[in-house]
Amino acid sequence: MNGGGKLIEATVISRRKGISRRSLKEVYEYRDLLYFMVLREITVLYNQTVLGVSWAILNPLISTVVFSIVFGRLAQMPSDGVPYPLFAFAGVLPWTYFSASVAGSSQSLIASIGVIGKVYFPRLFIPIVPLLAKLLDFSVAFVVFLGLLLWYETRLTAAILLVPLLLIVLMISAAGAGLLLSALALRYRDVRHASPFILQVLLYLTPIAWPLSLVPEQWRFWFALYPMVGVVEGFRTAVLGTGVFPWQLLLASALGAVAMLGIGYAYFSVAEKDFADVA
Repeated sequence: MNGGGKLIEATVISRRKGISRRSLKEVYEYRDLLYFMVLREITVLYNQTVLGVSWAILNPLISTVVFSIVFGRLAQMPSDGVPYPLFAFAGVLPWTYFSASVAGSSQSLIASIGVIGKVYFPRLFIPIVPLLAKLLDFSVAFVVFLGLLLWYETRLTAAILLVPLLLIVLMISAAGAGLLLSALALRYRDVRHASPFILQVLLYLTPIAWPLSLVPEQWRFWFALYPMVGVVEGFRTAVLGTGVFPWQLLLASALGAVAMLGIGYAYFSVAEKDFADVA
C-alpha cells in the first residue's frame, strides 16, 4: 500500500527448484517475444554479410562437393546405387541444420550474459532461438536440393511427405543437445572449445559420406539410437525414393532424440536457477 492508500501489485520472481512446468507455460505466454527474437536472430545473421542468405546454399553445397571428390571419386565409397552427389547432399542437408543449430545454441547463453541478470523472460528461449532461425537455411537449401534432383532426373515419390516428420525428430535431437551444451557451457567454459570437436566426431559417425549398409545389420537398430542415423537414412529414402522407408531405424532415432531432449531439458531446468550468478 502506498501513501495514497492504493494497493500496489507486486510480482515476485523466485528461483525454481528442479524442473518446473511454469517454464513451459511461459513459452506460450511469451510466444510473441520468441517470434521477434527469432526474427532478430535471422536479421543479425545476414544483415552484415556480402552473400546474405546465399550462405545457406553454399555451406551444404561446398560440403557435398568435398565429399564427392574425397569419398566418392578418390575413396570410391559406395552410394547404394544413387549418384554420389545426391547421396551426399541428402545427408549433408539435415546434418548442416543439426550442427549449425547445436553450435549456435551451445554458445547462446554465453552470448546473452549481458541480459540474463537484467531482464526477465523465459531463459529457455535463448538456446531455442538458433534452432528456429536455422529453419530458414534448411528451407532454402532444401529448395536447391529439389533443383538438384531435377538435374539428375530423379522422380519424387509420395515418401517425400515424410520430410516434416523427419524434421521434427531432427529438431528434437538438436534441441536436446543445444539445451544441454548451452547450460554446461555457461558453467564450464571448456565446453565452448569442446563443442566443435564433439560435432566433428559426430559428423563422421553419421552416415553422410558413407552408406549405412556398411554397418552389420544386427547392429543398425542400436546404432540408430544416435538420432542423426535414422534421420539421415529416412531423409535419403524419402527424398530420393530408394528402397523401403526405414521405420525401425527412425523409431530408434526418435527414442534417442526424446531421451536427449529429456536429459537436456532436465539439466537446463536445474541449472537455470544459477544462470544469473554464474553469468
